[in-house]
Amino acid sequence: MTNVETRKIHSATIDEVITTVIMARVTDYFGFFVYAIASALVFPRLFFPTFDPVTGMLLSFAIFPLAFLARPFGSALGNYVQSRVGQAVRITIALMILGSSTVAIGLLPGYESIGWVAPVVLSGLRIAQGIGLGGAWDGITAQLQNAAPDGRKGLYGMVPQLGGPIGFCVAASLFYVLTGFLTDKEFIEYGWRFAFFGVMAVNVVSLFARLRLLTADFGAERLEPKPAPLGPLIREQWKPIVISTFMPLASYALLHMVTVFPLAYALLYAEYQISYILVLQLIGGVLSVFSTIASGVLSDRYGRPKTLGLCTLLIPLLCLTIFTLDDYPWIFIICGFILLGLAHGQSSAIAPARFKPEFRFSGTAISINLSWIFGAAFAPLVGLALTAWFGLGASAIYLLSGAIVTGYVLYLRYKFSAFRFNRKPTE
Repeated sequence: MTNVETRKIHSATIDEVITTVIMARVTDYFGFFVYAIASALVFPRLFFPTFDPVTGMLLSFAIFPLAFLARPFGSALGNYVQSRVGQAVRITIALMILGSSTVAIGLLPGYESIGWVAPVVLSGLRIAQGIGLGGAWDGITAQLQNAAPDGRKGLYGMVPQLGGPIGFCVAASLFYVLTGFLTDKEFIEYGWRFAFFGVMAVNVVSLFARLRLLTADFGAERLEPKPAPLGPLIREQWKPIVISTFMPLASYALLHMVTVFPLAYALLYAEYQISYILVLQLIGGVLSVFSTIASGVLSDRYGRPKTLGLCTLLIPLLCLTIFTLDDYPWIFIICGFILLGLAHGQSSAIAPARFKPEFRFSGTAISINLSWIFGAAFAPLVGLALTAWFGLGASAIYLLSGAIVTGYVLYLRYKFSAFRFNRKPTE
């Protein structure tokens, strides 16, 4: 039996480590956004054809958050596996679960073939995806921050987040090609499935990248990813968990409101071709790569709280532009992606420094899982439901709520010294 503590560490330059991290995260986010895009473009028609378009989309989005709800259970299961057979086996099993469940979705017949069994099985496979995602979490941001030289922790901390916009661009490009070169009937019948089959191929790349990271020398003392017992973690570190969960909430709420929500709105309410929306999102995704890098530069220069505070102040202004989805969708989409890069670029770097070393791995995992649940998981469902019931302007309420929560937590951080944990003032 081989554990991480006994594995041979190989030397690697920081450039090699960063490249490997980006590869791993791009493959993760690619699979993540393949499902997200399909939940708007495909699943309402394939699994809920007996309902009107709006209700079908809402039912599809109701299945969407199941993966996020399952992630904490996946993390707990992964911790158990790691304690028995080591982290390498844990990650291998988790990615196998994630990849096989994703391919199974690509093979799943629609409602017309097997009736209500189809959405039920889809729900089960979505839960399996969440278990795989939770079990594969590796805490790489903490490693990069630990290896970062003074004054560069923000820049190093944003590296894993580059996987978000790059992974989205790859997924959106694939759907753009599939919807553009296939007829609507061909796309719904079989075309969309190729995207899910592609996820399995990139999962193999992700597996090798992650296994290499386990034994890479970061040029600094390694932070071993040892899970902490849940009881002591909650008792001793509940404050950092709460702060690390809700401080980046605005960025998580923003994520799906600029990626998934515009696709659903265009299909149901706007007169634009879906290919046009995908092109706008691709442009926004490219710009988001640069704004993600900018978030690291700003964080190192002015501090992460000020960077988050700036993004939080800009989100209400973005909310005012949501009405442009009717006539000028590029305004909300492109501005939203730029702001997403600034906000989401530091979201994973918020948690690690707030926890004591012995709780850092598990505390960060819990905080990030909860942030996904409270901020991102229900965004497409709530945004569309508010639009259907009260109009487009109401959908901005969800986005605004994330900014309010983040702003309030930042306010508490400055007001009460009790919220200043194991970190430097700029973190």
